[in-house]
Amino acid sequence: MNPLNPLFARRRKHTSAAKLYGAIVAQTRLPLLYQEFGVPDTLEGRFVLLSLHLFAVLHRLKTEGTVAHDLDAGNLARKLVDRFSEDMETVLRELGVSDLKIPKKVRGLAASSGAWLQAYEEAFAAGDGALATTIAAALPLEGEPAEAAGGRLAHYLKRVVRRLEAEAFAALKAGELIFPEASGISAQELGDI
Repeated sequence: MNPLNPLFARRRKHTSAAKLYGAIVAQTRLPLLYQEFGVPDTLEGRFVLLSLHLFAVLHRLKTEGTVAHDLDAGNLARKLVDRFSEDMETVLRELGVSDLKIPKKVRGLAASSGAWLQAYEEAFAAGDGALATTIAAALPLEGEPAEAAGGRLAHYLKRVVRRLEAEAFAALKAGELIFPEASGISAQELGDI
């Protein structure tokens, strides 16, 4: 047995989290999500889509951890959240936030995103209507546009969660992640929300 294996294993998990996070960010940046679902292509709109995709992956990892009692799923989830925090710090720096204010801003973003992730988890468990309402509340929109976008995104999120449930944990552990198509949500499917 190589005594350096634990060091390399930690690095592999970190790399897997970075790959998963990269896939989440790539999916979040798809113009189709903004066009098809009515999400404004703003900093706030992107943050909502990023947190929805992050929720879907964390939900899958949480399910793996409870089903298999697999510590790897919990570790990977923590690394993924760490990667998200690092990314938020980078974004704040790029926006010109001073170095002295960044820790406070990152803590604020972490608290906000943690609250939304918890709200998505509770709404997902409560059912379609609750999920659509929760997503609509997170969007930087008001009234009917928020409700419509929330309904479409709730259906899309359910599709993403179903796709990730079908994904083997070994693939996720390796950093491999395939999201479903974002287009083609029919009026019939939206009526199910």
